[in-house]
Amino acid sequence: MPNAIQLLPTHVANQIAAGEVVQRPSSIVKELLENAIDAAATNIQLVVKESGKTLVQVIDNGIGMSPVDAELCFERHATSKISSAQDLFSLTTKGFRGEALASIAAIAHVELKTRRDQDELGTLLRIEGSKISSKDLISVSKGTSIAVKNLFYNIPARRNFLKSNNVELRHVIEEFYRTALIHTELHFLMYHNGKELFNLPASNFRQRIVNIFGNKTNTRLVPVSEHTEVISVDGFVGKPEYARKSRGEQFFFVNKRFIKSPYLHHAVCAAFDGLLPPKAFPSYYLNLTVNPNTIDINIHPTKTEIKFEDEHTIYAVLRAAIKHSLGQFSIAPTLDFDRDKNLDTPYQYNPKSVRMPSIDTDPNFNPFASTASTTKNISKKLSASDWEGLYVGLDSKGNDNKNKYSSLRLESDPISEALFDEEQVSNKYKTFQIQNKYIVNTIKSGMVIIHQNRAHQRILYEDFLKKITLKKGGSQKLLFTVDLDFNKAEINTLKSIQEQLEHSGFVFDNFAKEKLTVSALPVGVESDNVQAIFRQIIDDIDSDLPDTHFSTSDLLAKSFANSLSINSGKTLNSKEQEFLVNSLFACKEPMLSPFNKKVYITMDLDEIDNKFN
Repeated sequence: MPNAIQLLPTHVANQIAAGEVVQRPSSIVKELLENAIDAAATNIQLVVKESGKTLVQVIDNGIGMSPVDAELCFERHATSKISSAQDLFSLTTKGFRGEALASIAAIAHVELKTRRDQDELGTLLRIEGSKISSKDLISVSKGTSIAVKNLFYNIPARRNFLKSNNVELRHVIEEFYRTALIHTELHFLMYHNGKELFNLPASNFRQRIVNIFGNKTNTRLVPVSEHTEVISVDGFVGKPEYARKSRGEQFFFVNKRFIKSPYLHHAVCAAFDGLLPPKAFPSYYLNLTVNPNTIDINIHPTKTEIKFEDEHTIYAVLRAAIKHSLGQFSIAPTLDFDRDKNLDTPYQYNPKSVRMPSIDTDPNFNPFASTASTTKNISKKLSASDWEGLYVGLDSKGNDNKNKYSSLRLESDPISEALFDEEQVSNKYKTFQIQNKYIVNTIKSGMVIIHQNRAHQRILYEDFLKKITLKKGGSQKLLFTVDLDFNKAEINTLKSIQEQLEHSGFVFDNFAKEKLTVSALPVGVESDNVQAIFRQIIDDIDSDLPDTHFSTSDLLAKSFANSLSINSGKTLNSKEQEFLVNSLFACKEPMLSPFNKKVYITMDLDEIDNKFN
């Protein structure tokens, strides 16, 4: 009987290992950018085609490699960063395991060009499926250029799991952010399909944030700085009023390495306790500097998770540092009350002495004596004829008196209010609103209870989906155009769906790098809601929603419905309730909202009767 255990072929083992390292094009971007930084490069270019599915290329001006190193770097567990297990606890570089290039070469076509400063000629290496297909000496500039083409060409099943180009590009840009944001001393450039997306010259941390996320970010940042024996915290947090409903711009760096930490995220949220609106997340860009011997970064294949030796202390220091910064810059409430500047003493009165105000009083004034004397004097002055003059014009029979006072209303007990408003009682459809959240309508078999927010979502969803699909969305021209600010990545996201937005009724005058100008809106959409609508669309695309729905049109219709629907808590009059009920049951799928949640429930008379048994 043959043995059951056997060694896997090298190319199969490499493909299996690639599953841990390379999950999508952004994984390649991460590894290649980190290698360029470890190579002491000062200028790094990222070139991407079709969101990385066709090409991911990183060009740097680093130290380069010799011909022998150029071959060895594609071998598994070949690294120049460590030589013993103890080195794992004192790492100052990005990569260290020596698996990235070997894994990438196993599932793509790789072309490497590299030259050291002391060499006259460089090396050109072509690899397909872990096998070197050609090796030549070429004339090339100092540094290294690695081009990864046709990702997952030999594993079509893995390629089918890739998302749409928009989603994959978003992941690539996000990985570019994580690397470029913290390495402010380096010059980064990024190109996609031949167009320049980012050009980030060397700068300070604040300027790098502004260059990536737009000029509007500069006024929204609150600096954070705290230095202790255990940890040093430097960076910025966003002001609470600019918090977003999605986890967008949140970056933790430990010794200039991007990490994800729910524990530290909780520390940040705890510092913002009481300052954020409901279901909102703060923005933060924080670099934590700790002793490399007190952390372990080798606990996750992507190296984005770190284990701290004393995480409780780090939590407390981080929370206190952010809370102190918010209070220092008058973001958080303090013990001192706000002073009204109008009550401050003007400058021209500062040198003058204080003078007590004087009030003229009459010490002999007696209101009772005055009233009595006045009445007495009046009675003395009035003669008998004068008294008779007071009754001139009055009819002795009192007829005119009766007519004059017949319209007077006398005070009486208040009339008790009815159980329902007259407007609701007179409504022939018998619709009532409960807690400004549900609408109750009577039917033959009993009653129906409708969730007003979900019902309106269903109505808006089908209306906008019809307009976008038929390309007949009506527009209303704005008297004044609306200018909206977004960062470059958000503008690119909106550009990718510009055609569908125009079909729904939007008209754009300008699509600049960081500004969007809207001159017309879909019928029924108010200009105050435009920013929220586009923000909702961007958040939905960032959440991979286009891949979970039938089309981009479906995504837009859902985003519009989510942004424009009436919320729970809004009071509706009887006509609005009636319109909502009629519009709902005119929809194709009235029972479910666009997000597959129940819109209404019914209760028959038997079920109601059973409640009283």
